[in-house]
Amino acid sequence: MIDYLMQYGLFLAQVATLVAGIGVVVAIIAAAAARRERDDERLEIKDLNQRFTTMELTLKHGILPKKAFKAEAKAAKKRKAARKESKDLGRLFVINFRGDIRASAVASLREEVSAILTLAKSGDEVLVRLENAGGLVHDHGLAASQLARIRQRGVALTVAVDKIAASGGYLMACVANKILAAPFAVLGSIGVLAQVPNFNRLLTDKGVDFEQFKGGEFKRTVTLFGKISDADRAKFSEEIEDTHALFKEFVAAQRPALDINRVATGEHWYGKRAKELNLCDDLKTSDDYLLERSAQTGIFEVKYITKKGLSRKLAAAVDSGISGALEGVSQRLIEDRYAG
Repeated sequence: MIDYLMQYGLFLAQVATLVAGIGVVVAIIAAAAARRERDDERLEIKDLNQRFTTMELTLKHGILPKKAFKAEAKAAKKRKAARKESKDLGRLFVINFRGDIRASAVASLREEVSAILTLAKSGDEVLVRLENAGGLVHDHGLAASQLARIRQRGVALTVAVDKIAASGGYLMACVANKILAAPFAVLGSIGVLAQVPNFNRLLTDKGVDFEQFKGGEFKRTVTLFGKISDADRAKFSEEIEDTHALFKEFVAAQRPALDINRVATGEHWYGKRAKELNLCDDLKTSDDYLLERSAQTGIFEVKYITKKGLSRKLAAAVDSGISGALEGVSQRLIEDRYAG
């Protein structure tokens, strides 16, 4: 057994040395790259009216007789001119937000919202095409706050959910003046969840001590390796319940027509059932909504793009390696939970 432990310890030392060596090389490369590189950041604007018109004319060109197609092309030009000349119909700005457990897209969202607010006025509208199954509370709370900035400036906010807006995703969606949902989109899951494995008994069985020192009775309650007392469990549960209460208060304030106690059970519902519970306002895909609005309104998709330099790519790769397993497990849990 002693020989085995010595060999195992030597193996761990070799692995640690290799990892440290790789880390040093990565750090050197990253530092050298950082001195001579800059991230490429820019705002990209797409005219969706033009996109729809191009698709329409391409189809008609292949189907209609030549004379009929020329008439359609002429009509399309007149509609485009009318949109540009009108000052009363407003504009529709489109933002796409695809969430993950840490709502990492909020970095781009805050830039997109800021850019739109430099131009948007009363009569304009922002449509957020949202796909988000939830995650960390503080990250999704920040994302919701970014959307709240739009309403605070008197600009109409619509959220379209084609697939899912659950838990932290619904925390974001409920900020909108109006929520659209596809018939089988998932909405709700107004609840808070924490799962922590504990290896204390395994360590005890193997004769391994775990020492934890803290200043403040509840600085750390539930841990991976320490023994969890009844007081620790009670405090942790209290924190979960308080977070849930804040979640409920926020949703109820944004959508007062909701029976918050009915929907804040952690359950989720599909589009039609969600509408019956007032979790959304209309059953419609974002595609249908945009096509309807494109006839009279100028529609512009706004996207903030960041192309990272080498040093940030390396740092992101390291971070991705550390958090990848957690993200994968989380995604699997989400898929299992919302599977048909």
